[in-house]
Amino acid sequence: MGSTEAHAGALGAPPVPLIEVRGLKYRYDDGTAALNGVDFRLDAGETVALLGPNGSGKTTFVLNLNGLLSGNGSIHVCGMSVEKPNLAVIRRKIGLVFQDSESQLFMPTVLEDVAFGPLNQGMSPGEAASRAQKALDTVGMGAAVSRAPYHLSAGEKKRVAIAGILAMDPEILVLDEPTTFLDPPGQTALVDLLRQLPQAKIVVTHNTRFARAIAGRAVFFERGTIIANGPVDEITNRFGWSGASDANKSSQS
Repeated sequence: MGSTEAHAGALGAPPVPLIEVRGLKYRYDDGTAALNGVDFRLDAGETVALLGPNGSGKTTFVLNLNGLLSGNGSIHVCGMSVEKPNLAVIRRKIGLVFQDSESQLFMPTVLEDVAFGPLNQGMSPGEAASRAQKALDTVGMGAAVSRAPYHLSAGEKKRVAIAGILAMDPEILVLDEPTTFLDPPGQTALVDLLRQLPQAKIVVTHNTRFARAIAGRAVFFERGTIIANGPVDEITNRFGWSGASDANKSSQS
């Protein structure tokens, strides 16, 4: 994960941010303005929580980071502009874990599911299986290789979905409402897992207890802009989100 940072450091310059966004705007096809000039930066090793009410632009924002949506403004990932010629490389740099893990699990077995991404990257079946096994071991699901994904619990599905992303060796993890459908022990286990992973992370969440447990800072979205940026406790206290969790706030964003 240190290639961009190491190159900058060797030249004696400040590290290049993993993600730098300036003036990002996005409108949906019906003309609705979803993002109204977002500025954002993610540095190596950071975990940043994206907070804010439903419809404030959080999920739309992260879908712009790897070109799944395309707005106006400047987005650079690991020094590369998010433009069509760079999308294949950028999508290997950013691993996106969706809110509903089942949407990412569709193969007959867990091992086949996790190996799907590496196979699409051009690895041989043997290399892909080895990469998948390593990723599953990392998330504590190494013994589940032969199980059918639909037989897994919600927490196990989340771990396998994360393994599927880790198998492609990303530099950045983006997780959209990762505690949805997880009971308290499942949320605690997810915190423990994410803390062990070295990648920089962006976490879209309404669960401020979860955000405090894993994030070094938070940004607060409102009406398509980031209106505050700072330590998680400072942001949650400022906007009255101190006790917010997935249990008492809708998981849609």
